[in-house]
Amino acid sequence: MPEREEKTGNNSDLGMYLHVPFCSTTCDFCAFYQERPSKKGFDLFFNGLEKEVERFPANHSFSTVFIGGGTPGLLKVDQIKRLGDIINSQDLQEDAECSMEVAPSEITSKKLEAISEIGINRISLGVQTFDSGLMSELGRMHEVSKAVDAFQMIREIGFRSVNLDLIFGAPGQTLEQWENDMIRAIELQPDHLSTYCLTFEEDTALYVKMAKGKIPLDSEKEASFYEKAWDFLPRHGYKQYEISNFAKPGFACRHNLNTWRMNEWLGYGPSACSQYQGVRRKNLSNLEHWSTQLNDNLEIEYQEYQNLSKFELARDAVLFGLRLNEGVDLKILAKNFSLPLTAFDPVASFFLNLGKEGLCESKKGKVSLTPKGRILADAVAKDLPELSSVLIREKSTPEKQQAFG
Repeated sequence: MPEREEKTGNNSDLGMYLHVPFCSTTCDFCAFYQERPSKKGFDLFFNGLEKEVERFPANHSFSTVFIGGGTPGLLKVDQIKRLGDIINSQDLQEDAECSMEVAPSEITSKKLEAISEIGINRISLGVQTFDSGLMSELGRMHEVSKAVDAFQMIREIGFRSVNLDLIFGAPGQTLEQWENDMIRAIELQPDHLSTYCLTFEEDTALYVKMAKGKIPLDSEKEASFYEKAWDFLPRHGYKQYEISNFAKPGFACRHNLNTWRMNEWLGYGPSACSQYQGVRRKNLSNLEHWSTQLNDNLEIEYQEYQNLSKFELARDAVLFGLRLNEGVDLKILAKNFSLPLTAFDPVASFFLNLGKEGLCESKKGKVSLTPKGRILADAVAKDLPELSSVLIREKSTPEKQQAFG
């Protein structure tokens, strides 16, 4: 297969996210909004979704689509086609990346054919682990063989790109088990791998166990899991491009890159988030209330709503850009967000201090975290200063210019 050209985010990129909230079971680690499947629930969802897309159209074409959940793969064939009609009623770029999350236990060849027919060209398969004991710990409801069979079905349909989700840091998991999971994953030769550290979110079964002292937290062990993946996967053809994501050349997830670079996206469905025209908002995490206000043409109520200045957007672009191996170029960010370079002086000084601690480095104008810095990425993000809103005309000092490379 010829190597695909890597597409990266830019300010003209626009993403679409659709949240399908239905799950037949709740995994012990999951904190995403979800509902049990029911006829009433599906009616509320699809009727509301059709109204929402009609009421909040985009001002230009979508470059990416991502269908998440929940478990979108549990939709029936006719429901998948209805979802496709909603998506394709919008203006999609000809080469749009269209992704859908699926769970091994919900997939059939007929569903996959329907998913392909509506234009989905990228599948993200939630394997989580190939270890049956760990799978039970995580509350997953499929056998290991089911995950392998699901992957083979996906490949047979011929989707352009396939991602596997893996989780590490499960209770009792060893480094040997984590390496075995990665070995099993690369034996299947997916195009992309997402490796997530298990987090203990409130309102999950694992959080309750942790709060009761049944699950110990070990930050040093957690760091060793990260480092194992960062060493192992690139040696087997999967280049790390973000702290938790690895891909073969040309298969980095364009939708996620768009988000990390603080470009725009529109979220549809209950609990879906949007960042659009200077506003970041989150829909109500209540299927009935979300749907009712749309179907009754009421004023829309949001769970979260924030007007964003270009200073706030640019700072977030730095914060999330540091998660990317390519790092951030403050001169480019200043241009993209129409800000003077002096606005980034506090960030440049912060980078200088990080560099002295061995947490970041500058190459060809881009500042990126070192492996040591990536381990501490959350702490770095917490300490990242605000941009300066004092628009002075004087140039940055030579010392600060060093931070820009």
